[in-house]
Amino acid sequence: MSLFSWAEKSPDTLCHGGVISPDERLPWPQTAVMGMQHVIAMFGATVLAPILMGFDPNLAILMSGVGTLIFFFITGGKVPSYLGSSFAFIGVVIAATGYAGKGLNPNIGVALGGIIACGALYTAIGVLVQVVGTGWIEKLMPPVVTGSVVAVIGLNLAGVPVKNMAGNNFESWMQAATFVCVAGVAVFTSGMVQRLLILVGLALASVFYAVLTNGLGLGKPMDLSGLLAAPWIGMPTFSSPVFDPKALIMIAPVAIILVAENLGHIKAVTAMTGKNLDRYMGRAFIGDGVATMVSGSAGGTGVTTYAENIGVMAATKIYSTAMFLVAALIALVLGFSPKFGAVIQTIPLPVMGGVSIVVFGLIAVAGARIWVENKVDFSDNKNLIVAAITLILGTGDFTLKFGDFALGGIGTATFGAVVLYALLNRRTSGR
Repeated sequence: MSLFSWAEKSPDTLCHGGVISPDERLPWPQTAVMGMQHVIAMFGATVLAPILMGFDPNLAILMSGVGTLIFFFITGGKVPSYLGSSFAFIGVVIAATGYAGKGLNPNIGVALGGIIACGALYTAIGVLVQVVGTGWIEKLMPPVVTGSVVAVIGLNLAGVPVKNMAGNNFESWMQAATFVCVAGVAVFTSGMVQRLLILVGLALASVFYAVLTNGLGLGKPMDLSGLLAAPWIGMPTFSSPVFDPKALIMIAPVAIILVAENLGHIKAVTAMTGKNLDRYMGRAFIGDGVATMVSGSAGGTGVTTYAENIGVMAATKIYSTAMFLVAALIALVLGFSPKFGAVIQTIPLPVMGGVSIVVFGLIAVAGARIWVENKVDFSDNKNLIVAAITLILGTGDFTLKFGDFALGGIGTATFGAVVLYALLNRRTSGR
């Protein structure tokens, strides 16, 4: 199969419970709509991460498109994935730059140097995997570990919509109404409407919110002034890197977390599609690493394979890499359009929170699916303990500090799972 040669499948395939594989696609109009849904799915996090670090959100969107294209070409169009801003960088970037939390980060250059170093280390790991194979990674991260790490990615994010995206009782009810809308679309519709459950559910919930607030005055009304004022075309803010040794040491180790996220992504997609993508793992690491270096060179955030998009694929059963090519091109265009950013910002926060509850939950379930598909034996205490401790470390956001470097949440869960499995597996090996 050539890079742009996908077998076209009829939408009727989905109506009968079919799956669209990575090397297949729906007709281009439906593929384009699915691509937009993936852009929407990653948009909230890809915009939120740079805001928390003092980066330009429009540039983050632009570089997510560039990074996804780089990933697509380096993997030969074989791995369905979208690259967006990584939350793993937030803590170390704030620590390295002393960012106060408002406006653009005045020391952004120092962070960019560290992000480039992280991308270089990540790329080197990918080259090693490409040369010697994935056996050593498989030994370090068997299904019980990768399933736990994938599940933790969703569980670690659970507090964001539940605790931070609803400020009062009305907004909490709106979150509930939103995930009920998404669930209703998922269960009671069919065909392309069912596959667009995130977009359709979000649209229905937004209309419902507008009726209750703008119409009946029950809550904070939707504000369209920012949308009307935003220009259609505008340049993002580019920045240049500064290579500070202390920042390099603090930020570069994030590469290990990115490896775990990417590995978990590939394992999740393999479990969902039944297609073994392990042979592309080295190229996937290289693609993500190069994309991170390119993003950092322009002033963007470090990027990673996005768990939100795993959730969308799990819900739609569409894994075509064609839709990620379309999504990347859409992101490129939208990166130069402040108007689109304003459209997303008009979506009520509790509505986005309700959608996030669904997506993050689907990520957690994708991790459990890895256990099921690989027949992980939980009667073995080794597997039981590794999974149990990993889930609590990640969900509880357990943090360890090494000088100025803080390893929290997903990081401690990932390293904890790997180290704990290696220690406990020694007894099994001895037997």
